[in-house]
Amino acid sequence: MNEPLLQEDAKPANSEWFVTTHWSVVLAAGQGDAPDAQAALEQLCRTYWYPLYAFVRRLGHAPPDAEDLVQSFFASVLEKKSLRHADPLRGRFRTFLLACLKNFTAKEWQRRRAGKRGGGTPVFSLDQLGPEVLYDRESVHALTPEQLYDRAWAWGVLERVRDRLRDDYARRGQAQRFALLESFLPGETSELTYAEAGRQLGLSEGSVKAEVHRLKQRYRSWLRTMIAPTVTHLDEVDDELRALFAALSV
Repeated sequence: MNEPLLQEDAKPANSEWFVTTHWSVVLAAGQGDAPDAQAALEQLCRTYWYPLYAFVRRLGHAPPDAEDLVQSFFASVLEKKSLRHADPLRGRFRTFLLACLKNFTAKEWQRRRAGKRGGGTPVFSLDQLGPEVLYDRESVHALTPEQLYDRAWAWGVLERVRDRLRDDYARRGQAQRFALLESFLPGETSELTYAEAGRQLGLSEGSVKAEVHRLKQRYRSWLRTMIAPTVTHLDEVDDELRALFAALSV
């Protein structure tokens, strides 16, 4: 008998994200007193690299200049030059990061570029889909740089949620099962029916509906988990979720 993969009370495996916020990583790295802060900060840089790149491109910078600018910005961040005065009271982490980039663009990067074109050695290699390929997909949208930044951030969050769920299934040897069931997750436009999915999985239509229900619960739980580290207090998660879906609706 095919057992459902997800249980009703399933919780995200990395619940430590609820206590390790983006702000706490930034503040620790700025003070230089946490041994793992630099690695965590680098992961934050990877997370926000493309949204910031999209913002800079929409401002009118050519691809090489946009890449140089963002790499130089994160080099500055990783050197802790822009974190000493970080203040969680300023609001959302992504808003703070964008404000830092704007300030860097107006001052520090212009100074560096006057001395030598380019950002030097990249802070880290980008092993994901090339940023310009992603940006080409955005060009059909008449968005402001700020709107595009928020939209890229929102899609990145949803993609990481999908990756977590995909990994959960893969660890249980059910990668193909997830590839089929993810058609029923929010944002998908597949015409696959529950009956057809059941036929392919050897399950009844009712069993498929029940598992998709659990999968959607898991999806929502992971989404909150991904959002929680980006806010100062957990009671702000719902507001940030509304902001995420608003960013996707423009």
